[in-house]
Amino acid sequence: MYTIICYPHKLSAQINSTAYPRIAGHVGIVHPLISFSSTGTHSNFKESYTVGMPLGINIWESSKIGFSLEIVPSVRAENGSSRVSNTLIHPGILFALGKGLTFAGRAAFETSGRYGFTPVLNKVLVKKKHHSYFAAIPLPVRFGNSLPISSTIAFQFGIGF
Repeated sequence: MYTIICYPHKLSAQINSTAYPRIAGHVGIVHPLISFSSTGTHSNFKESYTVGMPLGINIWESSKIGFSLEIVPSVRAENGSSRVSNTLIHPGILFALGKGLTFAGRAAFETSGRYGFTPVLNKVLVKKKHHSYFAAIPLPVRFGNSLPISSTIAFQFGIGF
């Protein structure tokens, strides 16, 4: 004799999917290391020190592409005093490259009167359930404000959530 058991509920495997669009954010610290222009090479740590504090919001359209907006106030210290020297408005497009790597192509608009673009390569170093720690290499290129074109190599680290 056979017994037939009916289950009124649908059985399915657990699927770990993320709904899109997805909003994420990040905060960090960025250290310009060295800048190049027609006036010469300038190290951040020689005559003064500048540090930026990026605050960003990311809107991921899919797991591969998203939009990001960073606001980056910078503090400059020299000759025993410090001040907020610049604020950067930094919108851009995010491209997930896989294995924790993301490329950001950002436009740059500074309150100092400079403008340009910043390609950024970002790598997640430690991924937790609700946040991650990352490092990035921004390569800002700037124009305008009657100054020569400049390019910089910087190092950024922070936390994404």
